[in-house]
Amino acid sequence: MRVLGVDPGLTRCGVGVVEGVAGRPLTMLGVGVVRTPADAETGHRLVAIERGIEEWLDEHRPELVAVERVFSQHNVRTVMGTAQASAVAILCASRRGLPVALHTPSEVKAAVTGSGRADKAQVGAMVTRLLRLDAPPRPADAADALALAICHIWRAPAQNRLQQAVAAHRAMKGRTA
Repeated sequence: MRVLGVDPGLTRCGVGVVEGVAGRPLTMLGVGVVRTPADAETGHRLVAIERGIEEWLDEHRPELVAVERVFSQHNVRTVMGTAQASAVAILCASRRGLPVALHTPSEVKAAVTGSGRADKAQVGAMVTRLLRLDAPPRPADAADALALAICHIWRAPAQNRLQQAVAAHRAMKGRTA
């Protein structure tokens, strides 16, 4: 499975591509950040993020896009920019017919480090170890994007089994009604 992880942000949007399957060593295929100037108009920044994500999709041809689920923060301006960048990533994937998975920050941290409360340094260190890199990806947004892709690869088999069980339950329930 090849997954593009997106850590959405209006100034720095982390992107990372990981390939592999649960239970096997994973491979990083690329990592980076789509940057936009803080003084640019929001519309122009969103177009720049779209172009950047489209380039990553063209170059790496992922099977799925994993995006960090936006959560409520105290800073409304920050959460708005994050939500807007997240929507651009979802739009780019959906336009190509790619499935999108949303993962919360605590899900990603728990999957990668074993603790939903891990800090950025711990996430970066585990991403470095899991992908056998020489150094943690910088900035942290890039490491977070890789962590999102890793999280999805590891969680996908269990999520698929759960979805199949729910679908089977609904089908059985429909036959007995």
